Amino acid sequence: MSTSTTDEQYVVGVDYGTLSGRAVVVRVRDGAELATAVHDYPHTVMDRELTTGPATGTALPVDWALQVPADYVEVLQVAVPRAIADAGIDVAQVIGIGTDFTACTILPVDAHGTPLSELDRWAERPHAYVKLWRHHAAQRQADRITDLAHVRDEPWIGRYGGRISSEWEFAKMLQVLEEDPAVYAATDRFVEAADWIVWQLCGRYVRNACTAGYKGIYQDGRYPSADFLAALDPGFADVVSTKLEQEIGQLGSPAGRLTAQAAAWTGLPEGIVVAVGNVDAHVTAAAADACAPGQMTAIMGTSTCHVMNSDQLAEVPGMCGVVDGGIVRGLWGYEAGQSGVGDIFGWFVDTSVPADYLARADADGRSVHELLSDLAEAQPVGAHGLVALDWHSGNRSVLVDHELSAVVVGQTLATRPEDTYRALLEATAFGTRTIVEAFEHSGVPVTELVVAGGLLKNRFLMQLYADVTRLPLSTITSTQGPALGSAIHAAVAAGAYPDVPTAGAAMGGRTVAAYRPREEQSRSYDTLFAHYTALHEHFGRPGPGRDILYGLRAIRREALARAGSSPAGSPQPDAPSEPAEPSGSEPYEAYTKVSR
Repeated sequence: MSTSTTDEQYVVGVDYGTLSGRAVVVRVRDGAELATAVHDYPHTVMDRELTTGPATGTALPVDWALQVPADYVEVLQVAVPRAIADAGIDVAQVIGIGTDFTACTILPVDAHGTPLSELDRWAERPHAYVKLWRHHAAQRQADRITDLAHVRDEPWIGRYGGRISSEWEFAKMLQVLEEDPAVYAATDRFVEAADWIVWQLCGRYVRNACTAGYKGIYQDGRYPSADFLAALDPGFADVVSTKLEQEIGQLGSPAGRLTAQAAAWTGLPEGIVVAVGNVDAHVTAAAADACAPGQMTAIMGTSTCHVMNSDQLAEVPGMCGVVDGGIVRGLWGYEAGQSGVGDIFGWFVDTSVPADYLARADADGRSVHELLSDLAEAQPVGAHGLVALDWHSGNRSVLVDHELSAVVVGQTLATRPEDTYRALLEATAFGTRTIVEAFEHSGVPVTELVVAGGLLKNRFLMQLYADVTRLPLSTITSTQGPALGSAIHAAVAAGAYPDVPTAGAAMGGRTVAAYRPREEQSRSYDTLFAHYTALHEHFGRPGPGRDILYGLRAIRREALARAGSSPAGSPQPDAPSEPAEPSGSEPYEAYTKVSR
């Protein structure tokens, strides 16, 4: 039965995650989500070996994370038509489509936009494939970029909290140049996947302002100078002019019109508006109606990305970037993040829970996460006697160091699984408080914490975050935050609303102060947080503590290299690029969707 009326308008939002793409059909006047469909990427994440083409089975160095671009097109061919059909609307009433992507997810293409991995000549070369956001094998290059920027006193380095991440564009491009110069030479453009999928939809390559600013060191209308790049490597001097520079599209603007080919893929009308691409975390602020200064949106999944607008420009230590118009026009958009959150909880359940707990959860008809959360919630604050550092995937903010690893202090023979589980939950909350305090100490106040993502279903975790941060915690009303956010941007690009904040107020929403800090618990957490901070500084800053973590990494690499498990000198991750979904973990959808 059709849900359309003749005067309604609709938009489609497509959210590209780490393991799948999700399409949602949204009514323009009020943001009602009429239908959604998900398509899993056939090749998932290639972090052990290539799983496609003539080089299938080729082993990959550790800390690599690759994907196949054809999987992204399949989302358009499968998820979008399915969502349209399930919505029961008249497709002629769809006025636009918007997309978002994980970032920095980057791929080398030829002049026509064809990925090098799809060309026979390059299909056997790992560097010809998409480098997913959590490809961390360019840490050495990122460190050199950071060090040189400080030596030269480059003005842009402060806009990134003083450090450039291995996840970002220039580190990944420099890695290609140094490790496979033939692929580098064959690359006409290094393209963010967010912009590549828009290119496939409308036939125009437009670089979005969000990834250019946060991941591409594009500040005040320019990239790092050719002189700076040449100092990194003479062959890198012209990377901007020959392989990167492109028209910058503002967020919420049209990139072009849907081509006949893309219309055939999606079942959408040819010629509708295609919005400029965006990043999954950043579009979610609009979906949560949280675009005002001081509202920090935390998209909590396998990792957490924190985004916030402000009318003040400041340099915040360890932030992932501050970009003019990076979230909405007219405001400075800030980003920070934690490399591991939900995937830490998933890792613990997968590796560290005894069989009797699994059996108990199964008998109760609930997930192991729910069981452990209930047991942990019954404890008084601090009763487990533990403090943990949430660095199982390194630290994104405020230390920006993926060589760091996790620490748990205080375990005894009396420590139970729920004790450690709670300590890990608390560690991620302490990590968020560390980020919030870094902003506030830099003159960028945070007045409200707005949570989106699968983890908001854990009420104990949400209350814990409110208590630890001492902030009112609001929750997004949509379960499809990024996809709804992309749909909102499509509505603005199609002219249905004048700007993103106005559209977000009409189409998005949040439950304000769903959780409030409790003073008694907050005081107890203040004491634990002081210990977390002491460990954070001891193990995260230069000195004997960090030397221990670095040294253990080095010992592990050498042992694996001797055993033939990985090349000497390649960083070894502490967990697979994407953890297996825990058994019975339906409330934790975020384990199969990463926001970055």
